Amino acid sequence: MRSIARTFALSLGIAATTIFLIMVGIFVTRYPLEEREFRACRVVATVLDRATLIEGQNLTVRPTPALQELKADSPNLWYVVSAGDLVSEYGSEHRPPLPFAFPYRGPVGLSVFSTLDQNSTFCLAVAQRGSVRLSMMAGEPQVRFGRIARSFLVRNMFSILLVALAFAATVAIGSALAARFVSRGIERVARRALAIDPSAPQGLISLSEVPSELKPLVEALNRAFGEIDAYIRMQRRFLGNAAHQLRTPLTLLRAKIEDVPEPALKAELVRDIRRLTYLVSAMLDLARLQNHAIVKRPIDLAQITLDVLADFGPSALDAGIELALEQDGKGPLLVQGVDAAIRSALANLVGNALIHAHGAQRIVATLSRDGISIHDDGAGLPGGAEHGLTEPFQTGNAAADGAGLGLSIVREIMAAHGGELVISSAPGRGTTVSLRFPAATAPVKAPQLDLQEH
Repeated sequence: MRSIARTFALSLGIAATTIFLIMVGIFVTRYPLEEREFRACRVVATVLDRATLIEGQNLTVRPTPALQELKADSPNLWYVVSAGDLVSEYGSEHRPPLPFAFPYRGPVGLSVFSTLDQNSTFCLAVAQRGSVRLSMMAGEPQVRFGRIARSFLVRNMFSILLVALAFAATVAIGSALAARFVSRGIERVARRALAIDPSAPQGLISLSEVPSELKPLVEALNRAFGEIDAYIRMQRRFLGNAAHQLRTPLTLLRAKIEDVPEPALKAELVRDIRRLTYLVSAMLDLARLQNHAIVKRPIDLAQITLDVLADFGPSALDAGIELALEQDGKGPLLVQGVDAAIRSALANLVGNALIHAHGAQRIVATLSRDGISIHDDGAGLPGGAEHGLTEPFQTGNAAADGAGLGLSIVREIMAAHGGELVISSAPGRGTTVSLRFPAATAPVKAPQLDLQEH
C-alpha cells in the first residue's frame, strides 16, 4: 500500500494543477472586450511588422503565411502601413474615416482607437525601426483565439510561471501539512496501541488524541482491546479456579492410594498423582503470575544461585552429575525482583537439566552482568526444538516426568521482571538456558563451587 501522505500530496497536486490550468483557460477565454481588442491589436501589429519590408524608397508588405491567414479569416480587414513618407494600404474600400492623417508621426506605442463615426475601432501601432518610424493602422481583424492565447502566454510567460510556482508551492505546503497532520494522528494511535500490555490490554486510546477521521478506527480498536481483555481475564480465572479445585481431590486420592496392596501398582499410581499434583501447582503458579503484579526489591542473584545449587546437590550426586558455579567480577550481583519467584525459576532450570540432559556429566551455573545461565554438556536438543519449549505443555522429553509448564512459568516470571528467557542448544553440545535481567550489576568474583564429591 502506498504512503498516505505521498498519495494525498500527489493527488492534491494534480488536482490543483488541473484547476489552475482551467482557471487560466477561463481567464483567457473570457477576456474583457477591451483587453481582447488590445491583444488582437498586438497580434496584428506583430504580423504587419514582420511582413513589412523597407528598401530605400520602397515600402513593401509581403504576403507572409501569417498575413495570408489573417486576410483569409478577416473579409473586412483593412490596414495602412507608413514609413516616413512611404505608405502602403490594403482594403481601402472597407476603411472608415480615421481621426489621424497619413503618414502618422505620433509617439511610439500601441493603442486601440474609435473611428470618427464611432461605429468601430482600429489598431494603431508605432515602432521605431532603426532611423525609420514604422506606423501601422488596422481595422476589422478576426484573429484566431490560438494566436491571442499564444501571444498572451509568450508575453506573460514569466509572470504565469511565477504565479504557477507560487500556487503549486502553496498547494504542496498545504497538502504536506495536512498529510503530516493525518500521519501524526496515526503515529499517536500506533504508539498508544504499542504501549498497551498484550497480557492485559485494558488500556484504551483516548479519542481526543486522534483526528476525527480516525475516531471510527480507534473506537473499533478500543472495543477489540476490551473484548480481548475480558476474554483473557475469564481464561485466567478459569485456570486459577480449576487448578485450585483440583488440589483437594488429588490430596484425597493420594491418601487412598496408600491403601493399595500391590507395590508395583501403588508406585505407578503415586508417580501419576505426583505428576498431576505438579501440573496443578504449576497451573496455580502461572495463574498467580498472570493475575497479580509483583513487588520488586534488590536481591542477590549470586546467593540465590548458591542456595538452589546446594538444594539440588543430593539429586545431582545420585545422578552422577557435577554441579558447578562460575562467576565474573567482584561484589554482589544485584537485580530487582522477587526472591521466591527467582528461586522458583532457577530451580526449574536446574531440575530440568538434571532430568532431561541425557548423558550429561556436568551442569554449570554461570553468573554475569546479564544474569545467569545454566549449561549442561548432555546430548542437546534436536534442531529447532528449543523454540517450542516455552509453550505450555511442551516438554523436551515426552517419556520423562513433567507437565510441560515449567519453562512457560519461567518465561512468565522473567517477563514480570522485565527480562527474558533464552534457550540455545545443539545436538551433541548440550543446552544452555539463560535468565537475562534488565539491570544486573556488580557481579561477584568467587571461586568455583563444587557440590559433588569426586
